[in-house]
Amino acid sequence: MTPETILCIFVGSAAAALLYSFCLTPVLGVLQQCGYGERELFRWYFHKHNMLRRRHALFALSEVLLVSLFALCFSFLGSSLACLVSAVPFIGLGILYILSSRHALKVPLRRSARMMRLGGCCFVLLTALIFGVSAGMWFAAEAAGSELFRLFRFVPVALFPLVFPFAAALASLLMKPYELLHNRRFIARAKKKLAADPCIKVGITGSFGKTSVKHFAAEMLSGKFRVLATPQSYNTPMGIARTVKGGLGCDIFLAEMGARREGDIKELCELVCPEYGIVIGISDQHLETFGSLEAIAAEKRVLAEYAPKAVLGASVRYDKPGALKEGRDFAAEDIICTEEGTSFTLRLGRERVRMETKLLGRHSAEDVAFAAALCSMLGMSLQEIASSAGLLTPVPHRLEKRVFGGVNILDDSYNANTAGALSAVETLKLFKGRKFVVTPGLVELGELEEKRNGELGAALVGLDGIILVGETRVSAVSAGYLNAGGDGGKLRTLPTLREAQLVLKNELGPGDTVLFLNDLPDNY
Repeated sequence: MTPETILCIFVGSAAAALLYSFCLTPVLGVLQQCGYGERELFRWYFHKHNMLRRRHALFALSEVLLVSLFALCFSFLGSSLACLVSAVPFIGLGILYILSSRHALKVPLRRSARMMRLGGCCFVLLTALIFGVSAGMWFAAEAAGSELFRLFRFVPVALFPLVFPFAAALASLLMKPYELLHNRRFIARAKKKLAADPCIKVGITGSFGKTSVKHFAAEMLSGKFRVLATPQSYNTPMGIARTVKGGLGCDIFLAEMGARREGDIKELCELVCPEYGIVIGISDQHLETFGSLEAIAAEKRVLAEYAPKAVLGASVRYDKPGALKEGRDFAAEDIICTEEGTSFTLRLGRERVRMETKLLGRHSAEDVAFAAALCSMLGMSLQEIASSAGLLTPVPHRLEKRVFGGVNILDDSYNANTAGALSAVETLKLFKGRKFVVTPGLVELGELEEKRNGELGAALVGLDGIILVGETRVSAVSAGYLNAGGDGGKLRTLPTLREAQLVLKNELGPGDTVLFLNDLPDNY
C-alpha cells in the first residue's frame, strides 16, 4: 500500500466518520438522558418496540443497496472511480437521514462541554474503525486479485449504522476516566465556593414535589432576601456545581437534592453543607433503583440527619431522637380546589392564616405549606408569607394551565409520581365541559409499576376521552380503566404524542379541557 493510497483511505474514512457523527445525534441524546450510562442506553435501544433501531437497520440496508448498485453501474470506469461515484448515494442518504432525525428527540440534545468532547471522541473512534475496515478490505481485495471484490471493497462501511449504539457506548467508556476526574475537580471548586460563602444553605429532597417547593420558596423569600436556587430540576452534584460556578451572591441558596441510589443525598449534603433541610415525603418513585420504600426513606432522611434544622413531611418517619435539633410544626388545612386556583388554611404552630393562590391541585397547597414553613424558620412573618402566596406562579410543566382558542390545556408533563398524577386527574375533573387526558403511564416504580398504573387507569373513569401514548406502560393503565368500569369506546392508544396532538386538534372545542400527564423522555 503506497502512502498516497493510505492518505486517500484516511481522508475518505474521516469524511465518512464526520457524516456518521452527525447521524449519531439521536443516540448521543438518549445517552445524555441516561446520565451517560451505557447499560441504560442498551436497555433502551434493544427494547423490542424501539423505532430508532429499525431506522438504523433501514438506513444501513438502503446504503448497502445503493452503494453496491452505483458501484456496479459505473464499473466500466474502473474499480477506483466506481467506488468514488458510489460515495454520492452514501453522502446523500446520510444527509437525508440527518435532516429526518432533527426532531427525533423529544428532549433536545444539550450541547454541553461534555457532549462536545464525547462527539469528538465518537468522530475519532469512527475514523479509526472505518479506516481499519477500509484498509482491511483493500488488502483482502489485493490478495484475492478479484476486480469484483475491489469494486465492492467499501460496501461494509455502509453497514456502520448498525453499530451506532456500540460506538457511542465505547466512546463514552473511553472518555469516562477523564470525565470523572474533570467532574471531581469541578465539584471540588464548587464545594470551596459554597463553604466560603456566608449565605444560608437549604437542601430540599423527597420522592416528589422538590422542584415545586423550591420554586415556591424562592418566590416567597425573594420579597425579603436575595435568593439563588438551582434551576429547573438540577438536583445532582454537577447541577449544583454549575449553579454556583459564577459565584453565589445571595442571602439564601436553595439546593434541590435528588437521589436514585444509596449515598446520593450524603454526597450532596457534603457538597452543600445545608443548615436547613426540607424532606417533603416518601413514595414509590424510584423504587426500581432503590428496591424498597424503606431504602428510599432511609436515603431521604440523610438530609434531616445532616441539617441542624429541618422541615419534615408527614410521611417521613424519623426514628433517631436527638439527631433532629429543630423542626417546624405546620400543615395545609381546609383545602379548597377549583379550576381557578387553590385556597387553604396555613397552620404554623398555633398560628393560622387563610392562603389564596392561583395554583391548581391539592398537592400545590401542600407544597406551598412546606415552602411557608421554611420561610417562617428563616424569619418571615405569617402576614408576609400570606401576602406572597397570591403572587405565586405555577412551576412550568407541573399542572400549568394555559388557554388556546377557548381550550384549557393542563400541562403536567413533568409529573411522574403516583400521588401527583392522581391529584392532577382530580383537578381535571373540576373543570366544566368535556375532559380529556393524554398519558403514557408512570415509570420507575419497580415491582409496583403495573399496580400503580392500574390505579391511574381506574382514576380516569368518567372522563370524556383517554388517549394512551406508547406501548410500554399503557396496557396496565388500560386494564385498570376497563376493570373499573370505564367505557372502552372512549379509550384510544396511539404510538406517539405527536399523533395524539393531531387527534385532539380535530376533536377539542371551546370549553373543553385536556390534561397532558407525564410526557416520558426518549430513554423510555
